Amino acid sequence: METPSAAYRFAQLDEIPPVRCPCGDARRAFGDEAEGVATMHLVEILKDARPHYHKRMHEIYLVLEGEGYLELDGERVPVRPMSSVLIKPGCRHRAVGDLKIINVPIPAFDPEDEWFD
Repeated sequence: METPSAAYRFAQLDEIPPVRCPCGDARRAFGDEAEGVATMHLVEILKDARPHYHKRMHEIYLVLEGEGYLELDGERVPVRPMSSVLIKPGCRHRAVGDLKIINVPIPAFDPEDEWFD
């Protein structure tokens, strides 16, 4: 459920229907903001997460649950709850493991900025 207001927006991430993304199932909030500053995604990582990158977008990952690793330009970085990573444009990445994360794309998520090799 998202509630619009002139001065703020509220989203109940666990009530937003999930959509499939390269990393798993994402519940996306604030994607319809005209300014396109950022979005927030609650993502359950799936076993078949695909390496991908973005040309314009930064992403901040915050691990909420589980343990695993992030593949970042071929390097494996171990993660656990409260691990946070800033992923810059051009960095090929994917999450691996039984993980639940918050993903903050900056600027707002744009599906046209998902690239695969």
